Amino acid sequence: MSITDPQWYAVYTKSRHEKSVAEKLEEKRVEVFLPLRKVLRRWKDRRKEISMPLFSGYVFVRVPFTEKLPVLQTPGVVQILSEGNKPVPIPEEQIESIRKLVSSGLKYDPYPYLKEGAQVNVIRGPLQGVAGILLEKRKQHVLVLSVDLIQQSAALQVDVSDTDAAGF
Repeated sequence: MSITDPQWYAVYTKSRHEKSVAEKLEEKRVEVFLPLRKVLRRWKDRRKEISMPLFSGYVFVRVPFTEKLPVLQTPGVVQILSEGNKPVPIPEEQIESIRKLVSSGLKYDPYPYLKEGAQVNVIRGPLQGVAGILLEKRKQHVLVLSVDLIQQSAALQVDVSDTDAAGF
């Protein structure tokens, strides 16, 4: 992979600036992914379903390493997650797993980042081809999808028969 090939990077934003940063980056013709989830908010006089970022404080961009300056100059951007001075790319399959989850229509929530548990692949259903960590929670199975670099995860209930888990 050369520095001119576009890769996915995590952009850390100012608090509650994810949507405006995503809009400004799209105006600059930068490929952006902002995973959102539906949340029911209640006020004294009403209830409303709103879209909230799945990973608070983060937006994902796909750019060549050499074109990171326009991203960094965007209002609301704090930094591109890096080791030293070098931005760390996110594996394509992690972004694609989260993309598939968001577009699946299934109910999902943020989940604490974790590494333990059985690594499984979904073999049927709307998330076919997605890899994640399978956990048992109150006699139900939960599939956790993670983005390692930002140590954030999303979780949803799954039927273990839809995965390749053997003897979980």
